[in-house]
Amino acid sequence: MQKVITNLSELDLNGTYSYADYLRWHFEQGVELIKGKIFSMSPAPNSRHQRIAMRLSASLFNFLEQQNKGCEVYAAPFDVRLLDKKKSSRAHEDIYTVVQPDLCIICDKNKIDKRGCLGAPDLVIEILSEGNSKKEVKTKYELYQESGVQEYWVVYPITQVLLQFVLDAEGKYVLHNRFAEDEICNAYLFPELELDLGRVFAE
Repeated sequence: MQKVITNLSELDLNGTYSYADYLRWHFEQGVELIKGKIFSMSPAPNSRHQRIAMRLSASLFNFLEQQNKGCEVYAAPFDVRLLDKKKSSRAHEDIYTVVQPDLCIICDKNKIDKRGCLGAPDLVIEILSEGNSKKEVKTKYELYQESGVQEYWVVYPITQVLLQFVLDAEGKYVLHNRFAEDEICNAYLFPELELDLGRVFAE
């Protein structure tokens, strides 16, 4: 039986790790694994972040239930394992990216298992915190684009802005829309979905 790792100091932060390694880690601080490299997650989200996440989650859940889309919304902590497109194996050892988006919608139930999601969600939402670095934001953008996440929202709580990116025919993100403050946000993948950002961002 392999040793359980309980402290980041026990690892070489410059090393390369797989999902099999990730399963042995039991840290107080959350971590994500991106292309084999360890990324420490920001501290526990503040109340504003949590409030926005809960309102978005509730609206998405209610919409999907009412529309009977066969899609489900999941909130962090929820492991999303992204496969290397060049590999077909699903063995734990062949997975080098495990992230925890704030929210994600998954329509292919074959991607859901007891450990989370295996493969790209249809829509991913990241709500930025003050602790998010520009490097982290850029890394996630490139990762979701490369992994084939069809629609990606980046939510900025302080400026009350939501950026909506959609994959084009060449698999590259284009800024499809920019919503601010009290506007109505329309999802690209779910045209019937309308979110009142005034309510989402309300203090």
